[in-house]
Amino acid sequence: MSSTDPSPNRRGYHGSCHCGKVRYIAFATIPPPIGPGIDRKNAMRFYKCNCSTCLKMGIFHMRLPNPAKDFVLLSPSDPAELSNYTCFEKNLDWRFCPTCGVRCFTVCTNGQNEEIDLEAKLGKPSEGKMTRIWRMGEEKWEPGSKGYLSVNAHTIDQDQERFDMRELVDKKWVEYLDGKEWAQPPRYDYPYPGGTW
Repeated sequence: MSSTDPSPNRRGYHGSCHCGKVRYIAFATIPPPIGPGIDRKNAMRFYKCNCSTCLKMGIFHMRLPNPAKDFVLLSPSDPAELSNYTCFEKNLDWRFCPTCGVRCFTVCTNGQNEEIDLEAKLGKPSEGKMTRIWRMGEEKWEPGSKGYLSVNAHTIDQDQERFDMRELVDKKWVEYLDGKEWAQPPRYDYPYPGGTW
């Protein structure tokens, strides 16, 4: 599904850090497809992981089907302007705002700046105004093998239509991963030991 998909369940959600230095739009489908038969590499997913990194950082993963098309960073224009933390193999950049400390997204790839008609991308009437954004390059993304981007769903701005984090949990649309041991398959009913709701 691309960012131009006309699905009525798909829309752009604005997100930001607490102070507003980091601003982005993530295109998500709600409700997400769930269950054991989904193609986890290509599906819209919400999940919580019980590994020490995700737990201590308070990450509520929102994985987009095609982050090269489904995520645009509005501010700053380069993620390198954010503070960064890496751990273990050091292949993921756990970016965070240098002012307020909020982690909006995690990325593992280089991206590119470009000018886009943001109103048109959001499906709104356009006046042709171009906006400078950063996004993951399409050549940098291949599901399951190249590139990584996870949005911290806690940073989606509040009170946007159809984005209710309570509903995600209540309707069991959230996957719980055993990232601490990687010994169990994903499940939708209850967090693994050490994990949280």
